[in-house]
Amino acid sequence: MLEHGGRLLRAAQRYGIPASQWLDLSTGINPQAWPVPEIPARAWQRLPEDDDGLAEVAAAYYGAPQALPVAGSQAAIQTLPELRAPSRVGVLAPGYAEHAHAWRRAGHRVDTLCADELLAQRERFDVIVLIHPNNPGGERFERESLLALHRELSARGGWLLVDEAFMDATPERSLCGDSARAGLIVLRSAGKFFGLAGARAGFVCAAPALLAALRERLGPWTLTGPARHVLRHALADRDWQRCMRTQLQTQGERLAAMLCAHGLAPSGGCGFFQWRRDPRAAQLHDALAQRAILTRLFDEPASLRFGLPGGEDEWQRLHCVLAELGACLR
Repeated sequence: MLEHGGRLLRAAQRYGIPASQWLDLSTGINPQAWPVPEIPARAWQRLPEDDDGLAEVAAAYYGAPQALPVAGSQAAIQTLPELRAPSRVGVLAPGYAEHAHAWRRAGHRVDTLCADELLAQRERFDVIVLIHPNNPGGERFERESLLALHRELSARGGWLLVDEAFMDATPERSLCGDSARAGLIVLRSAGKFFGLAGARAGFVCAAPALLAALRERLGPWTLTGPARHVLRHALADRDWQRCMRTQLQTQGERLAAMLCAHGLAPSGGCGFFQWRRDPRAAQLHDALAQRAILTRLFDEPASLRFGLPGGEDEWQRLHCVLAELGACLR
C-alpha cells in the first residue's frame, strides 16, 4: 500500500508519545468539521437505499447533472481504470499517488509529469488525470483551458479525469457543471471540506453511461446508511458551507503567513494545506514529530505538507514549535 497522511497511531508508537498529545497536520482535512447530528436508529438497522435523495442533494450541491455516491473518491480511483482498454495515461506529479498506482495496476501505460510537461505533451495520451487544486502542490488550472483539453481528448475517445477533492472552498473553478460531456469525469470528496473523512464518502460526476458502468462495477451499498443520512444533511447546509469557505480561505492564508514568518515560505498550497519543498524535509518532519506535531512527508520531491490547525491553542502551539525549530536549525 502507498504512504498516506493520517497515520497518527504509527507515529505515536514510533516516537513514544501518546496519540492524545499529538497535533495532526498530516491530512489536509478541515479540522472544523460539519457538526454531525444524532443518527436515527433506522440508519443502522436497515440496508442503505439508493433512492433516499442523496444523489439528488449531491448533484445540487456540486452543480452537476448527476452525482454517483461512492465509498470515498478512492473507490472510483481504483475502479475507473478497469472501465477502459489498455491506454496511454498521463498523470499529474507530484500529486495524489493512488491515481498512477491504480492505472498501472489495471495494465495501462502511465507517465507521471509536472503540469507544464503533461499539458504540453497532451497528444501522447488517451487519458489525462489532473488533481485540481493539486495535492500537494496546489496548482490550479483555468476552466476554459481544461474544457479545451477535454475536447481534444474526447475527440479521439479519450478521458479527462479531474480529482476535485480540495475544490469545495473555490466551487467557481469546478467542472462539475460540465460533467455530462462524454469523457469528462470529476471526482469529489466529502471528507476534506466537511471534515467527514471517517465516513469514507465521495461522488463521481460524469455522463450517464459512464456512471451506469461504474455503478455496475462497484455493486450495491457503496455507502453505509449512517453515512448517507449525515451527507444528505451536510450537503444541504448552505449557511455552514458559505461560512466555511470564507474561513478556509482565511486560515489557509494565515498558515502560509506563519510558515513565511518562520523561514518556511510555502512552495504552493490552497485553503486546506500549505506545501513546502525543502531539502531538509525529512529532518524537519522528524524534528516536528519529536515535538508531537505530525506533518506529511514526501520523498520526491523532498517536501512537507502542513494541514490546518484547529482551535487557537493549536495555532499557538504550531507557532511556538516553529519558532523553536528555527532557532535550532539556524
